[in-house]
Amino acid sequence: MNFSPQLIALGEYLAGEFDNREQAIEEPVWYVHLRMWQRPVNLFTEDSITLFAEQASVINLDKPYRQRIMRLRQGSNSDTSLEVQYYIPQDPDALRGAGNNPALLNTLTPEQLDLLPGCVLTVTHEALAGDRYKFTATPQPETRCSFTYLGNSIYVSLGFETTAAEFHSYDKGIDPETGKATWGAIMGPYRYTKRNQYSIR
Repeated sequence: MNFSPQLIALGEYLAGEFDNREQAIEEPVWYVHLRMWQRPVNLFTEDSITLFAEQASVINLDKPYRQRIMRLRQGSNSDTSLEVQYYIPQDPDALRGAGNNPALLNTLTPEQLDLLPGCVLTVTHEALAGDRYKFTATPQPETRCSFTYLGNSIYVSLGFETTAAEFHSYDKGIDPETGKATWGAIMGPYRYTKRNQYSIR
């Protein structure tokens, strides 16, 4: 399948190693210094660019968490829109550390993932100078991103903005009882800077 220039750009912008060092120094009360990996994986290649994502506190890089799969593809509503469908590994421990050790992803198959039906983002783009873009990903209307993890019901509000150099994460964990955010981008987005680029081809 021929991917649109926008889909390829989105994949390239998201693929890489990131951290929020500057933000963590400026606002240490609100933002932990994190490293995040978004590794291309050889899944759903017929119509998608797919990434494995995880993150870790810089002081505990050997204890990464929030393993997830992001499947990037053309949107179903129009030729110009894009969407991100999230999946969760059935055995997160088997992939723990794969951000920094991508060989762990070589045997990953779709059968080892659980689809998260409500966890879909619609991605719009704004053209910048020099064939660059700014992408904004927001939840689809009337959807709720929820799933069960380690026996607990998890509700997450997802969203991001990205350019070639930066990734801003709006992901928040939501208390299903109160509807209030309990972790993540409570005081505004986590502002990551790309430190290393990974190839999506």
